[in-house]
Amino acid sequence: MDKLMFEHVRMAFGDKVVHEDLSLSFSSPGRYSVLGPSGRGKTTLLRLIAGLETPQNGRIILPKDLRIAFCFQEDRLLPWKTVLENVSLVCADEERARFWLAQVGLSDEENSYPASRSGGMKRRASLARALAYDADILLMDEPFRALDEQTHAQMLALVRRAAEGRLLLLVTHDEADAEGMEIVRI
Repeated sequence: MDKLMFEHVRMAFGDKVVHEDLSLSFSSPGRYSVLGPSGRGKTTLLRLIAGLETPQNGRIILPKDLRIAFCFQEDRLLPWKTVLENVSLVCADEERARFWLAQVGLSDEENSYPASRSGGMKRRASLARALAYDADILLMDEPFRALDEQTHAQMLALVRRAAEGRLLLLVTHDEADAEGMEIVRI
């Protein structure tokens, strides 16, 4: 994949216009940080790329066979599955899932259920699940919220390493997260 492109995209929810004549391009591999105030359409931008929303006008140029991993703002863990089972949903084997759980510091939690884990642990399990998927594009929507400062820094470094050779779009309100990335302001 060379470029992901938005050409004159319009996206509205009822009377609320989120994007009007939005034209952007993202080169792959590449690291982009999407910044902007709340309500400006950062999450919608990611949802459009993932195909979870369809623009009213314009087009999004994205090769069809790309694999996309999405770490949503919400954890979206299945409560009836263990942490290991949640991560294993996206990868071919449990060893890969265990590897990513170790990377986010949750090796000892693989048999626990999401409801019994803290917000930060659930956040890291969600991050492990997104990173465990062999994706061409990593969409990260505020993936470090609910994490303490030290864990936030560790997970940011992990995401940066995991994004090598891929396209990363990181939505954040923390300008420090954007350091060393190309910044897209919405």
